[in-house]
Amino acid sequence: MKKTLVLIAVLSSAGAFAQSGPPPAGDKPPAHAKSHGAPKSMAEKLLACLEIDDETKDRLDCYDAILPPKPKPKAAPANGVMDCRFVKEEDERLKCFNGFAEKIPKFSSR
Repeated sequence: MKKTLVLIAVLSSAGAFAQSGPPPAGDKPPAHAKSHGAPKSMAEKLLACLEIDDETKDRLDCYDAILPPKPKPKAAPANGVMDCRFVKEEDERLKCFNGFAEKIPKFSSR
């Protein structure tokens, strides 16, 4: 008899937790909640920069927002898109980003 009462108490308390309402309006949604669609990959962001007029400061600003510039004291040729942020001269940095972004395959929209 005691086991039955304990079982009923456990089941009813579990049911009460399951029926709890949504969180108050002031609470933040969970970090994994997607309110603005899926996050874009770096490649998708770089491809979006190609939509901006070529040879403009706006396109360079778009690239710099994705990969902020971090000039190195010693210049070396860029082996990948991540290396473009080390190029000090803006025109050269823009050409570097363009070279890698133009090689990215276009993604089909679903």
